[in-house]
Amino acid sequence: MDQTKRHLALDVLRGITVTLMIVVNTPGNGATTFAPLHHASWHGFTPTDWVFPTFMFVVGNAMSFSFVKYELMGNGPFLKKVFKRTLLIFLLGYLLYWFPFVERNDAHQWVMAPLANTRIMGVLQRIALGYCFGSLVLHYCIVALLGYWLLMVAFGDLTMAGNAGSKLDILILGNNHLYQEEGIPFEPEGILSTLPSIVNVILGYFAGRFIQQKGNTYETIAKLMIAGALMAFTAYCWDLVFPINKKLWTSSFVLYTVGLDLLILAILLYVIEILNYRRWTYFFEVFGKNTLFIYLVSEYGVILLYFFHSGDKSWYKGIYQSIFEPLGGYIGSLLFAISWMLFCWLVGFIMDKRKIYIKV
Repeated sequence: MDQTKRHLALDVLRGITVTLMIVVNTPGNGATTFAPLHHASWHGFTPTDWVFPTFMFVVGNAMSFSFVKYELMGNGPFLKKVFKRTLLIFLLGYLLYWFPFVERNDAHQWVMAPLANTRIMGVLQRIALGYCFGSLVLHYCIVALLGYWLLMVAFGDLTMAGNAGSKLDILILGNNHLYQEEGIPFEPEGILSTLPSIVNVILGYFAGRFIQQKGNTYETIAKLMIAGALMAFTAYCWDLVFPINKKLWTSSFVLYTVGLDLLILAILLYVIEILNYRRWTYFFEVFGKNTLFIYLVSEYGVILLYFFHSGDKSWYKGIYQSIFEPLGGYIGSLLFAISWMLFCWLVGFIMDKRKIYIKV
């Protein structure tokens, strides 16, 4: 079998992930957002908690295709490719939190936004590090999950302020460079919790390679479903002593989300490849073809909508309050998010029609 051949189910899973990521990241009003579109406050799991780890999983899927070419490279070109891509994605993520690079001071003058208060870690930064270390340590999955559990137990508790990851982030990054929206400085994409997130990438890689090698068959689907169910069951058992927690990215959280990914991937394979029901897939393919670029469009666009003001209101707030809020608090907030997602899709659609594909 040609292992470089694209698999539509993997592309659709990538597109579904980007679709949901944009919707959950851009509510019209966070205070009137439906509960499933919020992250769990601490221990526990919501549908929103599935999105980011699945993004990591599909990064691993993509690696399973690109590594076929990497195998023909020597160590030097391979490492150059991996580190260059890691640095670029990390930098794009860092600039996202510094953008638009200026702010108003107390005298209402425009000044350069200080680097001293810029968040260092984040979504793209974690994806970059997950890609990098996942590329280098593909065979250390179980060691990473067990090792992270031991570190968390040995050097702290499982509270927001007292966990080992927060202690390490504060020590190395400092309070000013952490996420500030949890009541205390706390980095949900912290240094230590990046370790288990790498496993999402690695297992995504193995899932991609397995599908390429075995093909779109009933056997492939059955084995993916069995593996997914076993991982989800193991996660529930582990949850008794190391709770499922997205913000700590616990080992049980990794197994649970990968288990869900495998089950969903099996369903997509059955619907798309076995039943050959594909009329609905193009919408998600658009997102899957320019994943990183469309994600950046969504994030930088929202920053600009908050940055520019009409009177005392940001454009973001003004658009929501004038168009969407009259439709109802919760419904309006959801429709605003869906509308922004559709705008980003339109950007991707135009790019696809013009055969413009941006890769890093």
